[in-house]
Amino acid sequence: MTPSLFDLPIPASRDRVHTGYGFVLADQNGWSRSLHFQTAWLLLFTGAVYAAAGLLNRHFRDNLLPALADLRPRALGNVVTQHLKFRRPAESGSYNVLQRVTYLVVLFLLFPLMVWTGLAMSPTVTAAWPAIVTVLGGLQSARTLHFFDAIALLLFVLVHLAMIIRAGFKDRTRAMIIGRVM
Repeated sequence: MTPSLFDLPIPASRDRVHTGYGFVLADQNGWSRSLHFQTAWLLLFTGAVYAAAGLLNRHFRDNLLPALADLRPRALGNVVTQHLKFRRPAESGSYNVLQRVTYLVVLFLLFPLMVWTGLAMSPTVTAAWPAIVTVLGGLQSARTLHFFDAIALLLFVLVHLAMIIRAGFKDRTRAMIIGRVM
């Protein structure tokens, strides 16, 4: 077995939990599920605050909503071509059309889908609102969508970090924190 990079100090209940099986998965005690749901609540609350702030200060409309001219095939093709050639766009102080569309997809499709599919896997929630899982095609479909959504969000984060490092980690991080390029 490959050793872990780090261990969380979660108490094990292996000797006190009787599963009835001849084998026990490592630390099968429900703590990981609790931590998962706590993280989901953190995601939900911070997302709600971000969404409220973005709507109130018009961030979504002013900074993320792409202009119709930018969505035309030729304009979109030019931006995609520049990205594929790894050419850095001129500092315009604003997001380009690919960034805008990507952020909108992440904020208004992937994160809500993550919450929805997570709720669809909860027996308590589906007992109260069975349609939440039925619309997704059942519990296994909800799990599959949740898994692929998690992969899409992970890829977004990894690509985002790679682009920040390539563009200059120190300058980009400072710009994210204080809101402007120095």
